[in-house]
Amino acid sequence: MGRTYIVEETVGQYLSSISLQGKPFVSGLLIGQCSSQKDYVILATRTPPKEEQNDNVKQPRAKLDNLDEEWATEHASQVSRMLPGGLVVLGIFIITTLELADDFQNALRRLIFSMEKSMSRKRLWNVTEDEVSERVTLHICSSTKKISCRTYDVQDPKSSARPADWKYQSRVSASWLSLDCTVHVNIHIPLSATSVSYTLEKNTKSGLTRWAKQIENGVYLINGQVKGNDCDLLEGQKKSRGNTQATAHSFDVRVLTQLLLNSDHRSTATVQICSGSVNLRGNVKCRAYIHSNRPKVKDAVQAVKRDILNTVADRCEILFEDLLLNEIPEKKNYELPQRVFVPLPGSTVMLCDYKFGDESAEEIRDHFSEMLDHEIQIEDLEIAEEVNTGCAYFSASGTASCTDNITFHITCMTSSVNSEASLTNTSEEQPEQPKKTIGVKIQQNIGVITALAVAVLAAGISFHYFSD
Repeated sequence: MGRTYIVEETVGQYLSSISLQGKPFVSGLLIGQCSSQKDYVILATRTPPKEEQNDNVKQPRAKLDNLDEEWATEHASQVSRMLPGGLVVLGIFIITTLELADDFQNALRRLIFSMEKSMSRKRLWNVTEDEVSERVTLHICSSTKKISCRTYDVQDPKSSARPADWKYQSRVSASWLSLDCTVHVNIHIPLSATSVSYTLEKNTKSGLTRWAKQIENGVYLINGQVKGNDCDLLEGQKKSRGNTQATAHSFDVRVLTQLLLNSDHRSTATVQICSGSVNLRGNVKCRAYIHSNRPKVKDAVQAVKRDILNTVADRCEILFEDLLLNEIPEKKNYELPQRVFVPLPGSTVMLCDYKFGDESAEEIRDHFSEMLDHEIQIEDLEIAEEVNTGCAYFSASGTASCTDNITFHITCMTSSVNSEASLTNTSEEQPEQPKKTIGVKIQQNIGVITALAVAVLAAGISFHYFSD
């Protein structure tokens, strides 16, 4: 028997309201949460058309083989940034004409694997062995309204389609549990002088990958307590029936990261020649959601972990994209985007987005509307961090002050390094400096020199002793 998908009734209403308007098909994303027994779909959003496609509406494509995978995959990547911990892109839907009703499965299979590959490439975390790896494809015929629901195991390239149940239900996420967490981030990333081919973005990603291991191995306190992985998250939270709705289901989570290695763990130190460093410092607001059907502690902790990793990585990625796309002139500091939440109607879940300090609330509202195909109200926007947001510093001095949110410092060892060149890595290599190289070599071999001197001194004393 295949998987069961519990779907919010408003998702069914949304899919029914989509009109092809002369197009052969319309595709989009299904958003929700996986669990060991069944999956939950709480939102659907169609992929926005390209501008050139708007001009050619009267020229329908004959086959689904021409489905724009790159555009649909980019939409999935953008939407995945807007999902808090616990929510994922569960799959895709497609609505076709009757003529294309039998010509969709191959196109959907290619698209679902392409999306998963694109999104996994940017993650700082790995999929666990016991995690659900099946993703759903939903086909709806615009004429007969017939539904075909199938799943693929995206971790298995040879996976074939399996049938799945698609069941509508009201108020699916109306009583989901929320987990709030504030994490202090202090990450130091050296920029190697020898790895010339590495851009600033790649160096930052490499440093974040090392930091991610600390988050993965941290200890998580839920309402001040450490609970077993297989314990019920709601254990000890249930009260009288009259109070069931009042005990709202919000948990405070704190993260304790390991400072020292175990005594039996042997560590080694490496000496690295660096041209500069990146320092990420500040507090990050994180939020995750989990279903209320006997949720396990390990699932809640995993949702929090991934939100921590995703929001830090996404903010850095958005900063680099903004610098490259908008060709921002060189300056000493750059603002990191703030996190903005917006409620999902009929649900306790809030979706998120990121905004720079110069972006207006209207721009954020329009971006939500474009990506999620849902109208929101400006007064519903909730900014997670203070207005004085994080900054990225390109300076030779390396010290600056910035409060609230996460700060992004970049320190250069030499004042001649250009910040724009550091981002794109298109400038020529800096000439070698013999004096500094000799000094570094002496520092690298100081241990050997010291050991040699001690050995000579010991030999001299021994010779003197035996001669007496």
